[in-house]
Amino acid sequence: MANKKKNDGIAENIPAELIPDADAQTTAAAEASIARKYDFDDDNVESAETDVSVEEFARRMDLNVVYRGSNEQIHFNTFNISRPGLQLAGYYKHFSAERVQVMGEMEMTYLEQMTHDARKTACETLMKQPIPCLIMTSTIPPCAELLSAVKKYDRVLLESKLRTTMFVNKLSLYLNELLAPSKTIHGVLLDLYGVGVLMIGESGIGKSETALSLIERGHRLVADDAVTISRIGERLDGTSPEVIRYFMEVRGIGIIDIKAMYGAGAVQLVKSVDMVVKLEAWDDKARYTRLGEPEETYTILGVKKPLHVIPVKPGRNLAVILEAAARTHRLNDLGFSAMDELNDRLRGNLKK
Repeated sequence: MANKKKNDGIAENIPAELIPDADAQTTAAAEASIARKYDFDDDNVESAETDVSVEEFARRMDLNVVYRGSNEQIHFNTFNISRPGLQLAGYYKHFSAERVQVMGEMEMTYLEQMTHDARKTACETLMKQPIPCLIMTSTIPPCAELLSAVKKYDRVLLESKLRTTMFVNKLSLYLNELLAPSKTIHGVLLDLYGVGVLMIGESGIGKSETALSLIERGHRLVADDAVTISRIGERLDGTSPEVIRYFMEVRGIGIIDIKAMYGAGAVQLVKSVDMVVKLEAWDDKARYTRLGEPEETYTILGVKKPLHVIPVKPGRNLAVILEAAARTHRLNDLGFSAMDELNDRLRGNLKK
């Protein structure tokens, strides 16, 4: 916010002849009135639920399978986790049976202080619920009543050697990645100087050719043509569908294998999307950003990312322009603004 306030009023305090291309009247206020907002339609977000085999889940989470019954898979549809302490006490009014249930030392100690009949009732009432699975932590073995209820209602029972808090943190990270909302969009994703740059634009505008030039300059390809983007918290992770991973289509040449041609150092499996570049045909009537304010945004899965609209016409070196955009993004993250620097210099000239 401080940078935006600092740039306000350039037209008021600086003579027009000192502003580059004054005839364009490209002030922050003017640009704000014509700034375009690009929002990606989120109506087709893939459902955040999936099935994972019992063996795969146990392997990924380093769990021991105590009982699986007839269950081949576990169905996950929420990244929330439940510790059913209140349910063991008989309170089910706000119980979310779709969550993974985790019982640790506290819950097991509570069960142990119950009478046999009360413990049996508590365990069977819990296991009647359509839970995806129950996980025991802290290496505390399940009591006989719980194990009996698990078998009676054919639930999946697993155990972890980790303490409850550590395991819940680990499980939460796994479920957030597993169930992250995602969608596949048309574009190219590259790693430029550590900045994830998503390049979009109409088919044939030159995205793949620009990406190929950047790869020749030492940058890395993540995905071409189709980019699968997942939202994890406020982070957007992009990758390529496996069937076309590291392949690129170049008009006039055909399909090329970037990894085979340029080596493993020219590709990357996953990269977070840090900024979006939209290539569009040059329009003499359009007004493009000249001073860098205000920052346009592009929304994917509800997350806004900085957007640069780059007009394309013969003679423009798009690879160099995208490198400059990525470097500028990194500088902005470090708190440096070229517009602020220019503003300070112009103000200094006025004082002289």
